Amino acid sequence: MTRFDFYHLQKTPLEQVLPKLMEKAYATKKRIKILVGVEERVEFINSLLWTYNEESFLPHASKKDGFTEEQPILISSDIENENNASIIVIIDGAYPEISILEQYERVLNIFDGNDETALNKARNYWKEIKSYGKELHYWQQNDSGSFEQKA
Repeated sequence: MTRFDFYHLQKTPLEQVLPKLMEKAYATKKRIKILVGVEERVEFINSLLWTYNEESFLPHASKKDGFTEEQPILISSDIENENNASIIVIIDGAYPEISILEQYERVLNIFDGNDETALNKARNYWKEIKSYGKELHYWQQNDSGSFEQKA
């Protein structure tokens, strides 16, 4: 059964949170798909994961880089699971149909709680997923920027 985790950003922007979450996800030795809601942001995220920390290395690529089926972390704005990922990370307002997400073990939805539109879309998505009886977990940033699981 697919597990859905919602990450509610309040203190730290996506650009700081995403690399840390990707390090943790990559440590599981499972393939990851980062689904970006806006095509124009794909190469920005690709560049971010190369430059966020000189001491870290996350092997990843976008479709533009080629060899999509071999990538441990693939960044794309289309829903195809070209790298046979077990984990999908949804950012920048990407909200695919629930049935498509059932091929993944875990779905991480990261959204900006300071953006009213993003917050409302995340709430509606949560309700939709809940109506299917899926396993849902909600994580909210505390004042120090760490995530706490909420009931």
